[in-house]
Amino acid sequence: MIRVPEVRLIDQNGEQVGIVSRDDALRRAEVAGMDLVEVAATAKPPVCKIMDYSKFKYQQAIRERQARKNQTRIDVKEIKFRPGTDTHDFDVKLRAMKRFLEDGDKVKCTLRFRGREMAHQELGLQLLQKVEAAIEGLAKVEQEAKLLGRQMTMVVAPLPAKIKKPTDAKTPYVEEALNEPDDDDD
Repeated sequence: MIRVPEVRLIDQNGEQVGIVSRDDALRRAEVAGMDLVEVAATAKPPVCKIMDYSKFKYQQAIRERQARKNQTRIDVKEIKFRPGTDTHDFDVKLRAMKRFLEDGDKVKCTLRFRGREMAHQELGLQLLQKVEAAIEGLAKVEQEAKLLGRQMTMVVAPLPAKIKKPTDAKTPYVEEALNEPDDDDD
């Protein structure tokens, strides 16, 4: 509800009418079969526009939906190691890490020390350096390995060229259907 006595009016074509009374602006909107919408309440006097408000809200919702559809979401996946992680376990975890990176997710490598393992932190650092060397062409280190309490962490992010684009499973079938000749003999 517009409560001020005068408003700066913009008509349905986007042209400035000027400063008019609120009643006159409401009358013009009613004659045009549209709504009077306050677009800048803080201006002196407030700016109002004659528009179809429901159509405006609908188009705004479509724009927001399209923006959400086009944005990419990057998750941070976590892979946990121990200083004594053996070669086979290391390879399995490395394969999972490569899959995460190809999907476009960041990976947080966490190495947890327990008990006397804290005395041999260099073993953990060597393991994380081995991980870094193994994924060299696939990702870059975003956060170097650092010790936080009993955990050593390192964050790696995928290189933009190495991310696999998700394919739409429906597309090939649709293209095949479009390319098939019509067999209608009617």
